[in-house]
This record gives sequence, C-alpha cells and structure tokens, in this order.
Amino acid sequence: MKYTEEHEWLRVEGDEVVVGITEHAAEQLGDVVFIELPEAGATVSKDDEVVVIESVKAASDILAPLDGEITEVNEALVDEPGKVNDDAEGEAWFFKMKIEDMSALDDLMDEAAYKAFIG
Repeated sequence: MKYTEEHEWLRVEGDEVVVGITEHAAEQLGDVVFIELPEAGATVSKDDEVVVIESVKAASDILAPLDGEITEVNEALVDEPGKVNDDAEGEAWFFKMKIEDMSALDDLMDEAAYKAFIG
C-alpha cells in the first residue's frame, strides 16, 4: 500500500488502484454520517475534489491522489457511511481508478513513512 499526505491509502489491484482513507483519518473525522462519491467513468486530475465525506465533527473533501479515470465506486458506502469507521483500510474503499502513470505511485509514502508522518 501507498499513502498520501492527505491520509489516503492506495492499493494496486492489477491495472487499477483502489483508494480509501486511512484509519488515522477516520479516527480524526469521528462518526461518518454521509458520503458523496464520484461518477464511474469520470476523468480526474491529481488534487481534484472527488469525494465529499461528512462526519459528526466536520465535512471534508477527498482529493484525487493521481491523474486517471474513476472505474468503480463503492456504492455500499452511500447506504452505510459508518463502514468507514469500522474498516477504513478494507471494505470501506471509496473508488477504483486507472491511473495514467503507474510510476507516479513511487512518489507516495510507504507504510513506514506514513507512520512516521502521522507521528
């Protein structure tokens, strides 16, 4: 897995990348009550706002970690946004995407670097 400074995780599955938020981010948000996902087929650029997530504490935007196309979204989160609190780095992924340049993943943090980042 790779991690961004915006507390997203990325897991490569074949020619796609699965994207979600880290357990650390889910803990900071508190109880998630609403999620708005992007449309499958949307083309996004790095740092585009792609997901809106609201919790009892705050509303946040999740940014596209890389350039690419959204290929699938996790519709289960629309009905059960609390899954993010239960399994942030597993079943509560937000979307899958095909990225334009797989080597861009090399610029992201590995798990050890992310743990050091969150201190």
